[in-house]
Amino acid sequence: MDPETLVTRPASEVTRLLGKLGSEEDPAIFDRLLSLVYAELRKLADGYLRRERPDHTLQATALVHEAFLKLSGQCSVDWQSKQHFLAIAATSMRRILVDHAREKQTLRRGGDRARIDLDSDLVATESDDTDLVALDEALDELAAFDERKVKVVEMRFFVGMTLEETAAALGVSDATVKREWRTARAWLRRELDREA
Repeated sequence: MDPETLVTRPASEVTRLLGKLGSEEDPAIFDRLLSLVYAELRKLADGYLRRERPDHTLQATALVHEAFLKLSGQCSVDWQSKQHFLAIAATSMRRILVDHAREKQTLRRGGDRARIDLDSDLVATESDDTDLVALDEALDELAAFDERKVKVVEMRFFVGMTLEETAAALGVSDATVKREWRTARAWLRRELDREA
Protein backbone atom coordinates (compact mmCIF):
# COMPACT_ATOMS: atom_id res chain seq x y z
CA MET A 1 0.00 0.00 0.00
CA ASP A 2 1.25 3.44 -0.86
CA PRO A 3 2.13 5.23 2.42
CA GLU A 4 0.42 8.36 1.06
CA THR A 5 -2.94 6.59 1.37
CA LEU A 6 -2.48 6.35 5.13
CA VAL A 7 -3.10 10.07 5.45
CA THR A 8 -5.82 10.56 2.83
CA ARG A 9 -8.63 10.45 5.40
CA PRO A 10 -8.91 12.81 8.37
CA ALA A 11 -6.80 10.91 10.87
CA SER A 12 -8.06 12.98 13.80
CA GLU A 13 -11.67 12.01 13.00
CA VAL A 14 -10.67 8.34 12.83
CA THR A 15 -8.77 8.61 16.11
CA ARG A 16 -11.74 10.34 17.75
CA LEU A 17 -14.11 7.59 16.60
CA LEU A 18 -11.70 4.87 17.68
CA GLY A 19 -11.65 6.45 21.14
CA LYS A 20 -15.43 6.12 21.31
CA LEU A 21 -15.48 2.43 20.34
CA GLY A 22 -14.87 1.19 23.85
CA SER A 23 -17.05 3.72 25.63
CA GLU A 24 -20.17 3.87 23.44
CA GLU A 25 -22.20 1.16 21.75
CA ASP A 26 -23.62 3.39 19.01
CA PRO A 27 -23.80 1.55 15.66
CA ALA A 28 -23.39 4.88 13.89
CA ILE A 29 -19.80 5.03 15.22
CA PHE A 30 -18.97 1.75 13.46
CA ASP A 31 -20.64 2.91 10.25
CA ARG A 32 -18.81 6.26 10.24
CA LEU A 33 -15.47 4.61 11.08
CA LEU A 34 -15.85 2.05 8.31
CA SER A 35 -16.67 4.79 5.80
CA LEU A 36 -13.49 6.67 6.78
CA VAL A 37 -11.12 3.70 6.61
CA TYR A 38 -12.77 1.50 3.99
CA ALA A 39 -10.49 2.58 1.12
CA GLU A 40 -7.36 1.80 3.16
CA LEU A 41 -8.77 -1.53 4.34
CA ARG A 42 -9.70 -2.41 0.76
CA LYS A 43 -6.14 -1.65 -0.42
CA LEU A 44 -4.76 -3.90 2.33
CA ALA A 45 -7.14 -6.68 1.31
CA ASP A 46 -6.33 -6.25 -2.38
CA GLY A 47 -2.61 -6.43 -1.56
CA TYR A 48 -3.03 -9.65 0.39
CA LEU A 49 -5.26 -11.29 -2.20
CA ARG A 50 -2.98 -10.34 -5.09
CA ARG A 51 -0.45 -12.76 -3.60
CA GLU A 52 -2.98 -15.56 -3.29
CA ARG A 53 -3.74 -18.16 -5.94
CA PRO A 54 -5.93 -16.90 -8.80
CA ASP A 55 -8.79 -19.24 -7.81
CA HIS A 56 -8.88 -18.03 -4.20
CA THR A 57 -12.46 -18.14 -2.94
CA LEU A 58 -12.22 -15.19 -0.54
CA GLN A 59 -12.88 -11.80 -2.15
CA ALA A 60 -11.40 -8.48 -0.99
CA THR A 61 -14.76 -7.08 0.11
CA ALA A 62 -15.45 -10.16 2.23
CA LEU A 63 -11.97 -9.96 3.75
CA VAL A 64 -12.47 -6.28 4.65
CA HIS A 65 -15.85 -6.93 6.25
CA GLU A 66 -14.69 -9.98 8.17
CA ALA A 67 -11.65 -8.11 9.50
CA PHE A 68 -13.70 -5.04 10.38
CA LEU A 69 -16.25 -7.15 12.25
CA LYS A 70 -13.45 -8.72 14.28
CA LEU A 71 -11.96 -5.29 15.00
CA SER A 72 -15.27 -3.69 15.94
CA GLY A 73 -15.67 -6.35 18.62
CA GLN A 74 -12.36 -5.31 20.20
CA CYS A 75 -13.84 -2.85 22.69
CA SER A 76 -11.01 -3.29 25.21
CA VAL A 77 -8.30 -2.12 22.77
CA ASP A 78 -6.80 1.29 23.49
CA TRP A 79 -6.75 2.53 19.89
CA GLN A 80 -3.88 5.02 19.64
CA SER A 81 -4.20 6.25 16.05
CA LYS A 82 -5.37 5.47 12.57
CA GLN A 83 -2.01 3.78 11.86
CA HIS A 84 -2.45 1.62 14.95
CA PHE A 85 -5.91 0.60 13.73
CA LEU A 86 -4.60 -0.21 10.24
CA ALA A 87 -1.73 -2.25 11.69
CA ILE A 88 -4.18 -4.30 13.77
CA ALA A 89 -6.44 -4.62 10.70
CA ALA A 90 -3.50 -5.98 8.71
CA THR A 91 -2.83 -8.53 11.44
CA SER A 92 -6.50 -9.51 11.45
CA MET A 93 -6.54 -9.95 7.67
CA ARG A 94 -3.37 -12.00 7.85
CA ARG A 95 -4.97 -14.28 10.45
CA ILE A 96 -8.14 -14.67 8.36
CA LEU A 97 -6.15 -15.64 5.26
CA VAL A 98 -3.88 -17.99 7.19
CA ASP A 99 -6.92 -19.67 8.77
CA HIS A 100 -8.44 -19.97 5.29
CA ALA A 101 -5.19 -21.47 3.92
CA ARG A 102 -4.92 -23.91 6.82
CA GLU A 103 -8.50 -25.00 6.29
CA LYS A 104 -7.76 -25.67 2.62
CA GLN A 105 -4.60 -27.61 3.56
CA THR A 106 -6.52 -29.91 5.83
CA LEU A 107 -8.72 -30.75 2.86
CA ARG A 108 -5.74 -31.55 0.66
CA ARG A 109 -2.38 -32.17 2.31
CA GLY A 110 0.30 -29.89 0.93
CA GLY A 111 -1.39 -28.25 -2.03
CA ASP A 112 -0.58 -25.08 -3.90
CA ARG A 113 0.00 -22.67 -1.07
CA ALA A 114 0.40 -19.03 -2.01
CA ARG A 115 3.89 -17.63 -1.63
CA ILE A 116 4.98 -14.05 -0.94
CA ASP A 117 8.30 -12.23 -1.01
CA LEU A 118 9.98 -10.43 1.88
CA ASP A 119 11.10 -7.59 -0.36
CA SER A 120 14.19 -5.63 0.63
CA ASP A 121 12.13 -2.43 0.49
CA LEU A 122 9.97 -3.90 3.25
CA VAL A 123 6.73 -3.66 1.34
CA ALA A 124 4.57 -6.59 0.34
CA THR A 125 5.01 -7.39 -3.32
CA GLU A 126 3.23 -9.51 -5.89
CA SER A 127 6.11 -11.99 -6.09
CA ASP A 128 5.41 -15.44 -4.70
CA ASP A 129 8.52 -16.56 -2.81
CA THR A 130 7.37 -17.19 0.75
CA ASP A 131 4.51 -19.43 1.87
CA LEU A 132 1.92 -17.38 3.80
CA VAL A 133 1.29 -20.16 6.30
CA ALA A 134 5.03 -20.68 6.83
CA LEU A 135 5.52 -16.92 7.25
CA ASP A 136 2.70 -16.79 9.79
CA GLU A 137 4.20 -19.70 11.73
CA ALA A 138 7.62 -18.04 11.69
CA LEU A 139 6.10 -14.77 12.91
CA ASP A 140 4.40 -16.65 15.75
CA GLU A 141 7.76 -18.15 16.71
CA LEU A 142 9.38 -14.71 16.57
CA ALA A 143 6.58 -13.26 18.72
CA ALA A 144 7.44 -15.75 21.46
CA PHE A 145 10.65 -13.83 22.18
CA ASP A 146 10.27 -10.44 20.44
CA GLU A 147 6.78 -9.08 19.88
CA ARG A 148 8.03 -5.68 18.70
CA LYS A 149 9.91 -7.20 15.76
CA VAL A 150 6.67 -8.89 14.68
CA LYS A 151 4.85 -5.54 14.88
CA VAL A 152 7.57 -3.95 12.75
CA VAL A 153 7.20 -6.71 10.13
CA GLU A 154 3.42 -6.35 10.11
CA MET A 155 3.51 -2.59 9.77
CA ARG A 156 6.28 -2.46 7.18
CA PHE A 157 5.53 -5.58 5.14
CA PHE A 158 1.78 -6.05 5.43
CA VAL A 159 0.55 -2.47 5.90
CA GLY A 160 3.29 -0.80 3.85
CA MET A 161 4.12 1.87 6.43
CA THR A 162 7.33 3.86 6.08
CA LEU A 163 10.08 3.68 8.69
CA GLU A 164 8.85 6.97 10.13
CA GLU A 165 5.20 5.88 10.30
CA THR A 166 6.17 2.59 11.93
CA ALA A 167 8.35 4.37 14.47
CA ALA A 168 5.55 6.80 15.31
CA ALA A 169 2.99 4.00 15.67
CA LEU A 170 5.32 2.04 17.98
CA GLY A 171 6.64 5.06 19.86
CA VAL A 172 10.29 4.30 19.06
CA SER A 173 13.01 5.95 16.97
CA ASP A 174 13.46 5.48 13.21
CA ALA A 175 16.84 3.88 13.91
CA THR A 176 15.22 1.32 16.20
CA VAL A 177 12.67 0.38 13.53
CA LYS A 178 15.40 0.10 10.90
CA ARG A 179 17.48 -2.17 13.15
CA GLU A 180 14.48 -4.26 14.24
CA TRP A 181 13.33 -4.71 10.64
CA ARG A 182 16.80 -5.74 9.43
CA THR A 183 17.12 -8.27 12.25
CA ALA A 184 13.58 -9.62 11.85
CA ARG A 185 13.97 -10.00 8.10
CA ALA A 186 17.23 -11.93 8.50
CA TRP A 187 15.71 -14.15 11.18
CA LEU A 188 12.59 -14.83 9.05
CA ARG A 189 14.65 -15.65 5.96
CA ARG A 190 16.75 -18.12 7.96
CA GLU A 191 13.65 -19.78 9.45
CA LEU A 192 11.83 -19.94 6.11
CA ASP A 193 14.90 -21.31 4.31
CA ARG A 194 15.33 -23.95 7.01
CA GLU A 195 11.69 -24.96 6.70
CA ALA A 196 11.91 -25.18 2.91
